[in-house]
Amino acid sequence: MLIMPLKIDEIDLALLESLVKDGRKSFRQISREIKVSTPTVQLHYERLVNIGLIKGVSVDLDFGKMEIQTSAKLDQIKYKTLKVHKIKLDKGMLVKITCDYCNGPTHSKPSILKVGDQERFFCCSSCKALYKEKYRGRIESLSNK
Repeated sequence: MLIMPLKIDEIDLALLESLVKDGRKSFRQISREIKVSTPTVQLHYERLVNIGLIKGVSVDLDFGKMEIQTSAKLDQIKYKTLKVHKIKLDKGMLVKITCDYCNGPTHSKPSILKVGDQERFFCCSSCKALYKEKYRGRIESLSNK
């Protein structure tokens, strides 16, 4: 059985809900909305990106607002309508984290390596050491910045 070590907390939950409503919000806008500091919002956002929960921010276009002159081009665009499955976000939810070296599951609290503003997660200290050796040059250059 895979034990997922990272729990979504109240700040993560509020941040995710805010971004789902409008992914264009600044960290400052979100901080005011969820009543925490801007650096706290940024820290939680970066952590959620680093673990792979937030993959990106997408654009939702309203094709009805496009000019008539482009309608011929729009007819040529083929796109699928994706069925959106609404998932209720809740604090305490668990997030799967895979090892950044071997891509295996992390069975307990992961070993973490912070390089610059990125965090890397490992299933064991051996994977962390092997990763550090493999990417030693890159890690040193990022650490010197």
